[in-house]
Amino acid sequence: MFAVELAKLWRRPRTWVSLFLICALPALVAIFLAITHIGPQPGQQPAFLAAVLANGALFPAAALAIVLPIFLPVAVAVVGGDAVAGEASSGMLRYLLVRPVRRTTLLLAKLVAMTVFVLAAVVAVAVSGYLIGTNLFHAEPGSVGVTSVSGPPLSTGQLVLRIVAAVGYVAVSMLGVGAIAMFLSTLSDSSLGAALGALAMMVASQILVTLDAASSVRPYLPTRYWLAWVDLFRVPILWRDVERGLGIQLVYVVVFLGAAWANFATKDVTS
Repeated sequence: MFAVELAKLWRRPRTWVSLFLICALPALVAIFLAITHIGPQPGQQPAFLAAVLANGALFPAAALAIVLPIFLPVAVAVVGGDAVAGEASSGMLRYLLVRPVRRTTLLLAKLVAMTVFVLAAVVAVAVSGYLIGTNLFHAEPGSVGVTSVSGPPLSTGQLVLRIVAAVGYVAVSMLGVGAIAMFLSTLSDSSLGAALGALAMMVASQILVTLDAASSVRPYLPTRYWLAWVDLFRVPILWRDVERGLGIQLVYVVVFLGAAWANFATKDVTS
């Protein structure tokens, strides 16, 4: 079942189109920067974009910051929302469950496929960002060629480790989105509705994060610590928000996947 779901994931044109579009946006931004040499002021969003003109080795981090607010969550929500609802809308869910496959196993297979997609998307953004950044911009080959967010230089080894950590952090954050989408997918026969529901929750969260009146709930919102991985590029690393962000996402993943399992395991499948 797990191999079947992974094969279905990679056979779908939607998967490859999503990966292409996710990587294409940072590439487009890089081309404009390389042509005009006009970047945002230091401290302005997206993170790291102001420093890319000086050192293209930072473009993987900038690429993650570019796709994180909208494009990456959209792609993950579409995959998560299609997990169960897509099978139901096509009429295949009932036939899948007629086979000797437990519902828990099917849901776990869907989760594994979604996790693989999340990892593939985040790694693709980072790798393509590195290739684009080092080819379009000046990249310091020396051991102290990259300046950290807080000022002190980072060695090449430190930069690589921190980019890998940032990739892992963003992937965990997107698993929170995927878990919400999968839960909604078990409630509906419409994959589009499940994906839009997850995205609506993310948009509402981002709005509440900026609202002073919502300060009491702000620390518990799913998008509150999405950009905390920027602190990995400080010297020393500021772990407070990173740890809180991982903890919040773990809660969302456990709660919504548990709810998805509880609903799907007892659901009356008619389609």
